[in-house]
Amino acid sequence: MAQLVDTQSQVAAPMGGRVLGAFRALRSSMRGAPKLSLLFIFLSIILAIFPAQWITPHDSIEISPSELLLAPSFSEHLLGTDNQGRDVLSRLIHGGQSSVRVAGAAVLLAGLLGTLVALISGVFRGWVDRVLMQITDAFLSLPYLMVALTVVTLLGPSIINLIIVIGFLRWMGFARVLRGEVLRLMEMDFVRLANVAGSSRVRVMFRHVFPNIINTLLVLATLEVGLAVILEASLSFLGLGVQRPIPSWGNILRDAQQFLFFPGAWWFPLIPGIAITFLVMSCNLTGDWLRDRTDPTRRQL
Repeated sequence: MAQLVDTQSQVAAPMGGRVLGAFRALRSSMRGAPKLSLLFIFLSIILAIFPAQWITPHDSIEISPSELLLAPSFSEHLLGTDNQGRDVLSRLIHGGQSSVRVAGAAVLLAGLLGTLVALISGVFRGWVDRVLMQITDAFLSLPYLMVALTVVTLLGPSIINLIIVIGFLRWMGFARVLRGEVLRLMEMDFVRLANVAGSSRVRVMFRHVFPNIINTLLVLATLEVGLAVILEASLSFLGLGVQRPIPSWGNILRDAQQFLFFPGAWWFPLIPGIAITFLVMSCNLTGDWLRDRTDPTRRQL
């Protein structure tokens, strides 16, 4: 590691103080983005933990025919109402809870499967590694959205089926990246010493290798949450995800699609779209930030 840092310093020095100063200024200007992203993710986690009725100002499923498509106002409905008179802010909060819970559970399932495959493949190697990686490559070649549509249609739309389908379609990224980390760790001195000391492969796997891939696992999980949110919203938009009357950002967009070009209800399709965009961007920015913080070679730049 010291040699790598010295090499980077030797490469960076000839670039001149002006270039390095500009780079440091750019990096300093970007420091606010992770904070905002972490704040948005923290608020999303709060939504997922606490019951939505504790936070929402109105009932998210109560229909009010006298309040159809009211514009946003500070007096009554902060984000307006939808085409059935339901408060958009309440439905956005309740829908965010559904979307974040589904995405979080699906990424947890995918992370468990992918990590297990990576550990077994990288530690045991040989024919075990070849078989598992061929299965991983086969899954990677599948068009996951089309497969998700087909499987959810066959199983029936429900939250549990949605979590299972997304989880089983997103574990391959974990397996591929973490396998490379495991193979690298297996060549390090502390793992070789554990093997010489007579430690079993299972003990080496969970005692010595797994703790050293947690940082990479967290980065991958943060990035995968954004993809899971998009996949959940896509399936719910098509009527194959979270079912009414339970709101989610996907089925809220489905209800709002007919008002997409209707200027009198601009807030109805715009607000859930912004929420999905912000959450996905926050996950991506946070994942990049975590990668830079946990990678010592990047932290030296």
